[in-house]
Amino acid sequence: MGYYFPDHKSLFARVGADLDAALECIIRRYIGANPPHGLTFRAFDTRGIVRGPDFRYHADFDRIFPNAKPGQFVYAWAKYFSESPSELKFDVNCRSPMVIYCNGIVVFKSDIVSERYPDQRQTILIPIQAGWNHLVIRFEKTHAGFGGGFGTWLGKLCYYFLMPTPEREGQEGFIHSEPMNDELTALPGAGMSESQTGLAWHPKLGWDAAANRVGQLQRIYGLFADHFAIGWTRAFFPQAGHAEYRLKGSHRGSISVTINDEEVFSARGSGAIDAMVLVPAGYRDVLVRCCCDDTDWGFDLSIGGEGGHALPLKSPCNIAGCDQAWIFAGPFSDEQTVDLKKLRNLEQLISVAGGESYWRLDMPGMWLRQYNDNPQYGQWNYPLGVTLYGLLHGAKSARLADVEKYVVDHVQFCVDTFAYALWDRGQFGGATNVHHLLTSIDSLDDCGSFGSLLLETAKHEKIEGFRPIADYVADFIVNKQDRLPDGTFYRIKLMHIFHENTMWADDLYMSTPFLCRYYQLTGDRKYIDDAARQFLGFKKRLFIPELKIMSHIYDFRRDLATRVPWGRGNGWTIFSLSELLAVLPMDHADRPALIGFFRELCEGYLALQDEAGMWHQVLTHPDAYPETSCTAMFAYAFSRGVQYGWLEYPAPYIAAVFKAWEAITRIGVDAGGNVHGVCRGSEFSFSPNYYKKELLPILNDTHGVGIVLLAGVEVRKLMQYIQSHDMEVSK
Repeated sequence: MGYYFPDHKSLFARVGADLDAALECIIRRYIGANPPHGLTFRAFDTRGIVRGPDFRYHADFDRIFPNAKPGQFVYAWAKYFSESPSELKFDVNCRSPMVIYCNGIVVFKSDIVSERYPDQRQTILIPIQAGWNHLVIRFEKTHAGFGGGFGTWLGKLCYYFLMPTPEREGQEGFIHSEPMNDELTALPGAGMSESQTGLAWHPKLGWDAAANRVGQLQRIYGLFADHFAIGWTRAFFPQAGHAEYRLKGSHRGSISVTINDEEVFSARGSGAIDAMVLVPAGYRDVLVRCCCDDTDWGFDLSIGGEGGHALPLKSPCNIAGCDQAWIFAGPFSDEQTVDLKKLRNLEQLISVAGGESYWRLDMPGMWLRQYNDNPQYGQWNYPLGVTLYGLLHGAKSARLADVEKYVVDHVQFCVDTFAYALWDRGQFGGATNVHHLLTSIDSLDDCGSFGSLLLETAKHEKIEGFRPIADYVADFIVNKQDRLPDGTFYRIKLMHIFHENTMWADDLYMSTPFLCRYYQLTGDRKYIDDAARQFLGFKKRLFIPELKIMSHIYDFRRDLATRVPWGRGNGWTIFSLSELLAVLPMDHADRPALIGFFRELCEGYLALQDEAGMWHQVLTHPDAYPETSCTAMFAYAFSRGVQYGWLEYPAPYIAAVFKAWEAITRIGVDAGGNVHGVCRGSEFSFSPNYYKKELLPILNDTHGVGIVLLAGVEVRKLMQYIQSHDMEVSK
């Protein structure tokens, strides 16, 4: 009987030693579960309770309602969706008395201590149900303050709330009431519109009467003489072939209308629009260029079809949060030339007069904003860096061209949205919804693994415009990442304070493979020198010489290594050392010491492989669960050690590689390509029981899928190697 599933349900039971079949099964399951889809575009109101650089919401009612009186109350209201019943870990700091209700039940109430120390964050667990959950927060004004901060417990954990009413369905954030003298007798909740609550909610919807008397471009941008802006909508033209449609409306300022990339109407000055145009059938983009005169600018446009019925106009980006059909870009100076095809790439920023910008909506303070709501595709994080590394080379090994394209498209998406993400950070307060790690970068986790994948992909495939993001990552690692006096990386001044003043074996993977590839890209040896130096510095603090393996963590607060040999932490070490040795110049001064370190580690790991072929979550504890990701990384490194000649006596390592691969396909991967036994992302402890009993495996965790694929690729290479080489394999 297998550890995670019955033997007959293993991948090995289905495909045996067929490497191509095994790789394709794992790959197809992963891509089937994580299909590509594009961005979500939401209306975003800058006037409300927004998230700050710490990714938490900040309600400053002293600023919003400066005339509120002590004893008055304001209520904030939002909703949050969960696929299943669970607990939401939530941080609160109280600048005035606060009560939090979830689905009508009190889940937190501040006390004199939390109110006395408003800058101290308190973590609470909020029970949530499957489906929508409504969160209401009551704030009380005092002489000392009015408001508070709330949201994610972990810096850079990108979860957000949505506005709870039908009037704003899909907008991010909280709505809030005006100050009131009495507490509510009944809380707002699911299914209620704003009018049904009997309260006035902010930010207020719609323009005031004065703004509605001018053109929408003046409402949005103000007056900009000698400038123009562009409105964009989309319509379905239903008549077969090319048919006539009637444009009706008015314009304030000179105008031109483009449909299907052809100008169909233009007029100078201000006036009426009434024209017949010929348009081919299908969905077509409609763009209006409108110039600002000295007094106003804007337009109204409808398109009449057969029988005089107006065609429905729809947002070109399926916008969530409002029902507006038009989005607007500008202002552009009259000297600017705008390529309308490039303009319609919604992943890109727009170069307007005065700098970079993005699309606006005809509502006060309202922008279009990018969100990546796909949990895996298009994301940038360290587990996905190694997952896609495995997919890339697994696809090449199994000759799956469509999978290579999947990887390229994922990486290209990350490159294409990077400039927007940096702009979004500055524009909206700091918490981004694409590239949330890179835009708030403070650790190697945020950049090195996926940065390495970026360079690896660009080495094999065409990635347009990858260099700026690669240079951005290199700048952080080389110039900004904190180091000890000897130049070794460590963790300090992080948003995630639990990691403060520590060194992690994991960081060898989060840094050195990128430095190796950046060295190959630039030819500058300082990057490979830095990578080599890291292994020597980490060895000094984490190596356990009597076992020839690594501690997971060095805690500088205690000035102690944990001496807990976590499986994947050791896997990151030897995996990354093999990446370094593969490109380290033969004449490098540190090469002999690093090859010696590689041999020591391999000897230590070889002694700990179990009879089935697996390694365990805590390497020295056979009662810990068999861990698939570290098993794959040890097999990967052993295989490379044999092929590159780093191991003096390869026979036991060759045997260990094939034994490990069979164990992975028997114990760690089922017939459906699901990867079992992969430890979730870790914190750390000085107790091995944390790793064994709390740090449990997650099915198909991205910390393991790609690593398994890479191990399979190396098994194939090792088989080819031993079939074509005569060598001394025994001691």
